Amino acid sequence: MKRVAVALLAVALLAAPLSAEAEQAAMRVIGFLSSRSPGESGALTAAVRQGLGQSGYIEGQNLTIEYRWAEGHYDRLATLASDLVSRRVAVIVAGGGAVSATAAKGATSSIPIVFVSGADPVKYGLVSSLGRPGGNATGVTMFVGELSLKRLQLLRELVPQAKLIGVLINQNSLEADAQSKNMQAAAGAIGQQIQITYAGSDGEFDAAFATLVKSRARALLIDNDPFYDSKRDRLVALAARYKIPTIYVWRDSVAAGGLLSYGASLVDSYRQAGDYAGKILNGAKPADLPVEQPTKFELVINLKTAKALGVTIPPSVLLRADEVIQ
Repeated sequence: MKRVAVALLAVALLAAPLSAEAEQAAMRVIGFLSSRSPGESGALTAAVRQGLGQSGYIEGQNLTIEYRWAEGHYDRLATLASDLVSRRVAVIVAGGGAVSATAAKGATSSIPIVFVSGADPVKYGLVSSLGRPGGNATGVTMFVGELSLKRLQLLRELVPQAKLIGVLINQNSLEADAQSKNMQAAAGAIGQQIQITYAGSDGEFDAAFATLVKSRARALLIDNDPFYDSKRDRLVALAARYKIPTIYVWRDSVAAGGLLSYGASLVDSYRQAGDYAGKILNGAKPADLPVEQPTKFELVINLKTAKALGVTIPPSVLLRADEVIQ
């Protein structure tokens, strides 16, 4: 009789639903660290979730994502990264540029890191090489600075009478010096005079635009920076107010009313990062996953903005556009 009771108890235990502790153990937890803000990053986090879904991970079902946002305050990233490490997340997805990736790398040498960055990850010690990352980090790099010449040439085609073109750079960026050198080299290559102006906070934008207009800059190139991405609506509004034709790095700014952009698809890069995070959750090692690079670059033009600025888009430029917003 006792043997029967024990057998019945064993069967009951096997048939019983998972306990709260078991369910929690089945739920994987990853961290998402970004220098940007949540309100303007919805498409990017959705892309990460899409990438994770390719490996079978669905937020709220078998995956929890701990989000940490610096909201443009880069000095907060180290603390936010340390908090994710203390929570023992399985993977950290570091979005919002090299500044987030380096903060994550500084906080852990064991937890896998998947970054999305426009900078050279080898330069900042995130990986040993693109093909063989080594260590605990891999991800997606877009080498935004290498396209500086192309963006400057596009502005020249749109505003051929521009003797002076302004360049806006965030002095707080890890890439500020490299961006300045890239722009000077690009300008020298085509004989274009430029004026580099710096703005690292919301309160410095008005003064930067006023300085460029006073110097008679006839066009503007806004260089890559996550803080600028989070302030795209403000920057687009200032370009409209001062009636200065402006080129951006990402499509989002053109969709928000900017004139044109040239760069890789940021959404696709975040989807690739989510895909890598899913593969790592399934057992892959960051050291064995080559750093991804974009293979396609998008030229996006907003014709409504061009009309408002009195800019005529040459047919040669329109024909090369991947997307034209009416």
